[in-house]
Amino acid sequence: MTTTDPNERERIHVWVSGRVQGVGFRAFVQYSAARLGLTGWVRNVGEDQVETVAEGPRPVLEQFATEVKAGPPSSYVNEARLEWEPASGEFQHFDVYRSAW
Repeated sequence: MTTTDPNERERIHVWVSGRVQGVGFRAFVQYSAARLGLTGWVRNVGEDQVETVAEGPRPVLEQFATEVKAGPPSSYVNEARLEWEPASGEFQHFDVYRSAW
């Protein structure tokens, strides 16, 4: 039987679309990540999508994903896509990047 170390770092890549720009969504994601002790980044993509990458222990990343899918009160998430990836350890903190469009 194989057990997973709950402190082993993983990476989650999340894209959310809907009313996620101009409503403080990136600041909300950054605050959530910092509060949870995660590293990574968040940025706007296109006109109605936000992309984020975070690294940390899987249980914490699952909580982060739940918060990102809910968003701040002024937002509305129509769709969320998540991908689990191996952690790279490349991030020192959680940043807000400039828009990708």
